[in-house]
Amino acid sequence: MMPFLYFPEDKSEYIPAVITLIIFMIAAAVAFYFFYKHSKKQEQKFNSEYESQLDENKKPN
Repeated sequence: MMPFLYFPEDKSEYIPAVITLIIFMIAAAVAFYFFYKHSKKQEQKFNSEYESQLDENKKPN
């Protein structure tokens, strides 16, 4: 019967998995940073284009 989990005696077999995990975590952080940066640019563009309409809606009646 095959074991469900394989835990190697030689822990150096974990090194490639840890390196891959670190690379993907860094890539995810970089992608998140670029999404955040792009979102801020879009927000500023939206606010500059529709500033008059936004101010109009905020005025109390």
